[in-house]
Amino acid sequence: METYTDVLLVTANVGSLFDNVGEIQSEWLREFYTTVHNHKPQFIALHFQEVGGKDYMVNMGHAEDFFWSIESSEEMKDFDRVCVYVDNQFQAEDSFTALGSMYFIHKALKNIFQYDFNVKDFKAVSGQNKYVGSLDGVTTVEKEKFPKNFWPDFKWSRKGFMRTRWIIHNQGLDLVNVHLFHDASNLIACNSSPSIYSANRKKALRYVINRISDSSYTPLPFFLFGDFNFRLDTLSLVQHLSTSADVQTVKKDSSNEVEKIICEEKDNDHKVLLHIEAKLFAYLHQAVFREDNGKALLKYDKEVTAFHDVITEEEILFPPSYPYSEEYTKPTQYMNTRCPSWCDRILMSHTAQEFIHTRDGGERSAVYNTLGPSVCMGDHKPVFLYFALKTNDH
Repeated sequence: METYTDVLLVTANVGSLFDNVGEIQSEWLREFYTTVHNHKPQFIALHFQEVGGKDYMVNMGHAEDFFWSIESSEEMKDFDRVCVYVDNQFQAEDSFTALGSMYFIHKALKNIFQYDFNVKDFKAVSGQNKYVGSLDGVTTVEKEKFPKNFWPDFKWSRKGFMRTRWIIHNQGLDLVNVHLFHDASNLIACNSSPSIYSANRKKALRYVINRISDSSYTPLPFFLFGDFNFRLDTLSLVQHLSTSADVQTVKKDSSNEVEKIICEEKDNDHKVLLHIEAKLFAYLHQAVFREDNGKALLKYDKEVTAFHDVITEEEILFPPSYPYSEEYTKPTQYMNTRCPSWCDRILMSHTAQEFIHTRDGGERSAVYNTLGPSVCMGDHKPVFLYFALKTNDH
């Protein structure tokens, strides 16, 4: 008989929650609990990136409080089994990823097993299992920071992946938390199409997929969700946005280095349409990123297409997830630091997509959206995927 388990996957870059503790955090939690209440999942996976924020040495304690407030909340009391993995060991520079993964299992969900990568076997999940630290020696998780040579021109930072493996009823799957490299400079991102940063992310994502598909363990269907830092193809987009504009490139006096790109309208008092600097991306008509959920710009979201042989994604019907204003009163406005992009994603293997329940008529039951579209959630809106997982009980 075909049975279904309702699953909720959430990815959230929570760095700005710790840099501005307080108001944003309580809103964030409220939105999360509302989503849990509305969808009533039996299994929840929460993947966090940038745990502790930029100032992690100071804020790591707040991060632990944040995780504890979710675990101990009234809203989560029907989830009687919890597995938490938080890599907060910032002293270990060669292995610190700032990734955190939390898994909640509802009391109604009976058959659930977790893989032990050491003994290469599944064990029933029971009770509260909490691992906070470097995670070395924790056998139910695999964690890896990207090798140093993946950072050709910028400082080694908190990027990597973390995998857990599950059987829900009799359906095995890998859940992988990922954080890929960001665009360090908007100007360098404009130099080529695809950009050098995009090429780095591609290499890192290929590495993750190869690692979770290699022969050390039997490959299983997988969900990869995290902050991929995918950006719109900046050069093509800028060319498109400035079609009817005069483009000026301003160079630093001393060197030949570009300092800013300014696109002015040809008439209309030469109004500045677009102004780009290393950490500035100010476009006059910001609404284009929100109208119709930014649909017109999806054609510039190209980074995942190179992986269509191995991964797929539900249709994106939400606006770019980053970089939102961190001002409490401007929950739908983007900051003008970066070009708005769909950084936060939930990707899956083709085999995993086959296990998402399809309604009669071929429409999948999945809901793919942002959390808190109209409240301030920090600079990243979390992204969630809710679906009914086909599980067969024999």
